[in-house]
Amino acid sequence: MTTTPGTPKRRDLGLRYAYILVGCALGALSYPMFLLPNNIAPGGVTGIATIITYAFGLPTGLVSLGLNIPLFLYGWRMMGRRFLLRTAVATVVFSLLIDLIKVKPLTHDPLMASVFGGVLLGVGLGLILRGGATTGGTDLLARLVHQKVPPITVGAFLFAFDVAVILMAGFTMSAEHAMYALICVYIAARVLDTVLAGIGTDKACNVITNQDAAIAGRLMNELGRGVTIIDATGSYSGQGVRMLLCVVGRMEVTRLKQIVQEEDPKAFMFITDTHETLGEGFRGILDDGF
Repeated sequence: MTTTPGTPKRRDLGLRYAYILVGCALGALSYPMFLLPNNIAPGGVTGIATIITYAFGLPTGLVSLGLNIPLFLYGWRMMGRRFLLRTAVATVVFSLLIDLIKVKPLTHDPLMASVFGGVLLGVGLGLILRGGATTGGTDLLARLVHQKVPPITVGAFLFAFDVAVILMAGFTMSAEHAMYALICVYIAARVLDTVLAGIGTDKACNVITNQDAAIAGRLMNELGRGVTIIDATGSYSGQGVRMLLCVVGRMEVTRLKQIVQEEDPKAFMFITDTHETLGEGFRGILDDGF
């Protein structure tokens, strides 16, 4: 079967927008389901919109969109055309869905809402970022501030902005609301990192051994995994050694350790988690939309 030259690019573009739309839906769902009924303002521009909703009863999504528009218009020169379009779509869809999605709150316990709302929000924002977009707002503002005042990094500004929003929630709502918002922001950030980096179920196994050929051969034949042999030097002895690097699934680790033990009981070995394993024998490099 033949494919046209543009097919991979169209597939990549479709996957990006699929991530963005699904991420917008999940992230927006966290507001009516968990955050808004419990008056939790999870930082950022949408957090400010939540506080305004609490004070004046205005629609959170429309307020968030209204706050984002001037930031978006002011910062559009800093973005590439494709990133600009994706961010515009994400900003509008995310903001409108907050008001359009009508669901009953799952809980009126603020602690439960901050935990599960943070998880859902983090998954949504992570998918939006995987699609190559942001929801505008503080991301754009942070870039603008960093451009004008280089010592202020983007990460530092975003952290300070979220803290300011949480403090604002403490003054306008209550100290407890601010603490619940802090829990939500922390959980959302951790979940977002996991979505971006991957869950990490595969293992990178490093083996320092004098029986490199025998171990590598068995790993390739019995596990069907590729092995990289790296020349190394022992710091204490000054002697040359070989280090094997092999990435395997978590269910294969036990068998790998058995092979190493059988071939070289004196081998030194350490195993680490991999956030993402891409390439031959694992998931394709472009399978997640990048």
